[in-house]
Parts: sequence; C-alpha cells; structure tokens
Amino acid sequence: MNGEIVRALNSIFQQWDVQAVDSWNTTGDPCSGSALSQDDSVFEDPSNNPAIRCDCSFNASTVCHITRLKIDLNFFSGPLPAFIGNMSRLGLLSVAHNVFSGSIPQELGNLKELYLLSFGNNNFSGTLPPELGSLVKLQQIYINSCGLVGEIPSTFANLENLEIVWASDAAFTGKIPDFIGNNWTKLTSLRIEGNSFQGPIPSSFANLTSLVSLRIGGIYNGSSSLDFVRNLKNLTDLVLRNVLLRGTLPSYITELQSLQKLDLSFNNLTGEIPSALFTMNSLQYLFLGNNSLSGAIPSQKSETLQTIDLSYNFLSGNLPSWVNSGLQLNLVANNFTLNSTNIRLLPGLECLQRSFPCNRNAPRYANFAVKCGGPQMTSTGILFEAENRTLGAATFNVTSTQKWAVSNAGLFADREDPQFVQNTLAQVKSTNTPELYQTSRLSPGSLRYYGLGLQNGPYTVRLFFAETGFPDRTSQSWKSLARRVFDVYIQGTRRLRDFDISKAAGGVERAIITNFTANVTENHLEIHLFWAGKGTCCTPTQGYYGPSISAISVVPNFKPNVSGIPPGIPKEKNHVALIVGVTVPIVALAFILVFVIIYGKSQRDDDDEECKSIILYHIIYIMFAITDY
Repeated sequence: MNGEIVRALNSIFQQWDVQAVDSWNTTGDPCSGSALSQDDSVFEDPSNNPAIRCDCSFNASTVCHITRLKIDLNFFSGPLPAFIGNMSRLGLLSVAHNVFSGSIPQELGNLKELYLLSFGNNNFSGTLPPELGSLVKLQQIYINSCGLVGEIPSTFANLENLEIVWASDAAFTGKIPDFIGNNWTKLTSLRIEGNSFQGPIPSSFANLTSLVSLRIGGIYNGSSSLDFVRNLKNLTDLVLRNVLLRGTLPSYITELQSLQKLDLSFNNLTGEIPSALFTMNSLQYLFLGNNSLSGAIPSQKSETLQTIDLSYNFLSGNLPSWVNSGLQLNLVANNFTLNSTNIRLLPGLECLQRSFPCNRNAPRYANFAVKCGGPQMTSTGILFEAENRTLGAATFNVTSTQKWAVSNAGLFADREDPQFVQNTLAQVKSTNTPELYQTSRLSPGSLRYYGLGLQNGPYTVRLFFAETGFPDRTSQSWKSLARRVFDVYIQGTRRLRDFDISKAAGGVERAIITNFTANVTENHLEIHLFWAGKGTCCTPTQGYYGPSISAISVVPNFKPNVSGIPPGIPKEKNHVALIVGVTVPIVALAFILVFVIIYGKSQRDDDDEECKSIILYHIIYIMFAITDY
C-alpha cells in the first residue's frame, strides 16, 4: 500500500483519538486481516468500526488501494480531513452520525470512483461544494441533518446515476432544482423534508418513473399540482406534506397500483375524494387531513386500508357502513351527521366537529390539566388527569366528562415497532416533581389537545417538557446526537418555531415549562404540536422524531362563574357537592386549630418535630384537595 496513504490514515485516526480495530491492520499495513474481505457482512459488522476495505489486485497484485472507508456511528469531532480526497480508488465513504464540523472539503470531488457518500447527522457548516458534481458514478448520497445551508449547486445536474438521495433536515434554500427531474431519472428514493425550499415542485418530476419512495415536506411559497405523479407507477410511498398542493384529488392517482402509503396532509386540496381511492388493493395508510376536501366519505373501502386520517376538512353527510372501532380513523373537525351508532363506535366525535358543539354557549369548565401519555397524578396542587389510552397513527379520544380531548395524526416512517409514549425511570432535573415527566406523549406528525366547554376569556397555558428519549452529549455516544424539533401552535397561532426541548432546557432529562396566554372566544381551546420535517429522523433508532410533551395545565386569568360539573350529573349529586364544599373547609379549620395547639405545646419540646411534620403534611394535603375541588 502507498506509504503516504498509510501515514495519512494513521494521522487521521490519531486526530480522532482512535485506533484501527483488531480485525484489520494486523501486520502494520492497514490492508490486512478483515480489510481484505470482500464479504459485505464483515464490513458492516458493528464491531468493525472504523472499517476499511482494500483491493490489492492492482499492478499484478502488488499494490493495494482502500476502496471503502466507514467511520460512522461514533463521536468524532473536528474538521473532515481534506486528505481523504487523495484516496483515489475510494468507492464508499461514510462519516455519518458524528460531530464533524467545518466545511465539506472540496477535495472530495477527486473521488471519481465514489458510488456512495454519506455525511449526514453532523455539524458541518457552509454549502455543498460544487466539486461534488464531478462524482458522476455516485449512486447514493445521504446529506440529511448535516448542518449545511444554501442552494443545491448546479453542478449536481451531472449526477445522472443517482438512485437514492436523502437530504432532509438541512437548511437548503432556493427553488427545488429542475434538473432533479430532468437528470436524476434513475432515482428510486428521494427525501427532502424540513428544508427551506421554495415551490413549486418541478413538473419535470414526472420523469422520475423509477421512484419507489418520494417524500417532500415543508415547502415555502409557490403552489404545486399533483399532475407530475401520474406516471410514477412504481411508487409505494408518496408523502407530499405541507407543500402547498392545490386543486382536486385527480382520479388517476388511483392508477398507482403499488401505492401503500399516501400522505397529502396539510395542503390546499379541494373537491371530493375519489371513490376508487378507498378501494385500491395496495393502499394501507391514507392521510388527507388539513385540506379543504368536501362531500361524503366513499361508501366502499378495501380490507387493506386500515389507517385513515380525514381530520380538518369540510366533509359532511352520514358515515359509511364500513366504519368500525377496529380501524385507525380520525374524522375530527368536519361536518358529519352522526347517529347513535356512530357515536357508540366513535365516542366523543360529536364534540370534535368543526363547531365544537359540546357545551358550546353553555360552558361548564374554566380549567383542565392533562398528564400526557400517563396516569392521573397530583403535582403542586394540580390534578393532572390521565391520558394513557392507546393512540395510534389516526386516532382521537374525548374524556367521558367532555372536558378535554386529544387527537393524533401521523405515521412513524420506517419504524417497525411504533411507540406513541416515551417512558423513563430517570430522575428529571430542574423540577421538584420528576414523576410528572416519567411519561411523555409522542407523535410523528400532528398532536392536538383540546379544552372543551370552557368559559370564554383569557387563560394561561402551561406546557411541560423534558427530553428523555436519548442520552446526554456528555456520554459521547452517537445516540446523543439526536435532535427533536417541532412547532407549537395555540389557537391556530404559532407560538414556538423549531422548538428543541433539550436545547431550551439546557440538556436532556431536564424539565422546562413554557407559559403562554390564550384567549378563548368560542368555548374551546386548541394546543397543536406539529412536526415540520426538522430534527433527526433515525437517532437513537430508525423512525424516531416528532413532538413530545409530558403535561398540560390551563387555568383562567379571570374569576370564573361556571359550575365545573360534568354534563349528566344528577342534581342530587350537586347537593352532595354543596355539602362537601361547606364541610371540607370546616374540617380543614379544625385541623388548623389542632395544629396550633400541638405546635404551641411542642415548642417546649424540641423532640416533637416528627409530630409537627405529620400534622402539617395532612393540613397541606387537605388544602390541596380543596384547591382541586
């Protein structure tokens, strides 16, 4: 092997304070041991990291060259050495999931044999080097969550052999390049979510007929139509979320007979839903929420379609006969006509139609508190009600008291075991009540909480957060490089943009409470946590991203005059409540008098501290009970 390359490789490893693993570099020459194996399983073995692969067939087997270099899933920092660009035979370079910083060396453009380049999940800065456009053999490039900004260089039009491009969660700007559709016609997978691209989606995307998976999200300015998807017959996964789609749902979308997942949520689609869409044999997941669709739900549905989100549209009429409680079905915020059967199958849906009719103009409540994803508990005198029923990709739940509700829409991409609750036994810091943060509700897309039947007026909304899903950066584990980023809306107004819990709290497993004021004018309050495609997607595990929240508390900034009694409570129980309301303060006063007497006596006895503590504890408990009542 070239001595200069050996010295450079050793120098690089010294810079990262790492040594070659025992399985290769067995003779002092990096191209020895497992580095000579052409078996992919050897190269991909997690214990073989950093890993290289060599080809020693050059010059009649007298010269070796490194053809693969993998140093991902580590915690290496500093700039990426420009000398890597001298490894002229390198075909695979992966430095993902580290904390590399600085610019991408333009010398990487010298790697003419490169077919795979991965430097996602790092802290690079600057823009994509135009020199990378000379890597004409490149088939796969992974630059998601890499830290780079700016426009895609025009030289990337030369990359006509690209098959996979993942470029989400990076601040790439400008218009989506037209050359993607004209030149990258071999693409099978394209992901550009959570960027800063402007629309429209180029019509040239109609040329990408080899696409199997297309995910685009978060486009600013410039509306698009769905015309370009007509000939993309190989698609199994189509996500065009929050991209300013306009027009109607075309009937030809049902000609995509391999389609399994379709997400067109958070757009401006109008008109009726094509009946044939619900009878496609391949379709399993359908998300059409947050559009302006109208008309009735199709009367027929295939057996394969089991997850359906139609929330926040203008759909109306009766629900079809195929509706049952076994489906994942979110129909919140529409104008349906509901009968007793519908209400029995989907309890509470009548409260979550567009007019939010339950206790409208006849409010019953002036506060609510929710323990998101967990059991009921009392903390700092507040009773947080349990919110631990199962939520899925398209579900909602309304409490039996019609006091509050929760709605979720979204599917964890590439996740085999989706979890919508995060549990932890960690002692969360920066709080006196760490138990409040032992569970958090998770969502891969859109998570809403509603206060129902509220008296109109100004309220204080308190949101309780703690990041418990990944370790602290001090662990120097690649898993600690995860970033959870989402937006928070209250009453439809964005109050937090690109909110990162751990960043705001000063680290993981640290509590942070955000306070807002909100005005209730139509007897309901909406708190919306929204994933806009930003943050890491695959750390610490594949498909791990989206909003997380531990608890919610909403209290009035005025003196309410509502009963606080749930609907359907008999008047006799009102009398009981009145008796309790009078009796509890009297009992509390008696306890206080007893405490005063004993406390005065115990002042003469310093050993009676335990007695004082016990009595004081019970008085505080009673006072909290009065407050909750």
